[in-house]
Amino acid sequence: MPRFDAVLFDLDGVLADTAHIHFAAWRRLGEELGIHLEPAFEEKLKGVDRMGSLDLILAQGGVQRTAEEKRVLADRKNGYYTAAIAEQTPDDLLPGARRVLEEVRAAGLKVALASASRNAPPLLRQLGIAPLIDAIADPAAVKAPKPAPDLFLEAARLVGAVPERCLGIEDSVAGIISIKDAGMVAVGIGDPTVLTRADYVVPTTEQFHIGDFL
Repeated sequence: MPRFDAVLFDLDGVLADTAHIHFAAWRRLGEELGIHLEPAFEEKLKGVDRMGSLDLILAQGGVQRTAEEKRVLADRKNGYYTAAIAEQTPDDLLPGARRVLEEVRAAGLKVALASASRNAPPLLRQLGIAPLIDAIADPAAVKAPKPAPDLFLEAARLVGAVPERCLGIEDSVAGIISIKDAGMVAVGIGDPTVLTRADYVVPTTEQFHIGDFL
């Protein structure tokens, strides 16, 4: 087991269960476009950035839009999402999330966020965990979204850690690929038959303990 200097977290599905809020906003937009999204479609959007998600939804409905029209649609969906997350509180953290962050910091490791969500900073404040995060990688500041490694590499850079001494935690296939291609150790939260590239998989955030990796 390598010595770690930092733990890099995804947000949706790892620290907070906001993926369903994203999907509800996408479904609302889809219905406005005449595109019905089945619940199973949510899995395809995990770890995918805003414009990538919009492209998947438009392709699902066989709908074409110009770049400017897509920007307007993405902004409309984001409006639906931000209105919904404005009601989030610390009670909406996933079980064990605060304890995990506190344990990582108590172990002397840096904590960074590598989330595709551009709404992460205000959401962290509402969830009451902003003081436990040392740095937030800005998805708008990297060249390519997940599954490219850029976002996790940026998160490592922000806390001054080399990739091989970072532990990344994700719940999506795209996120695990991103971590592995960044040269980091990957912990998956979820189903090991889905997160097959992860080095380790735990069923839930509540069952993750940093002491098991030190």
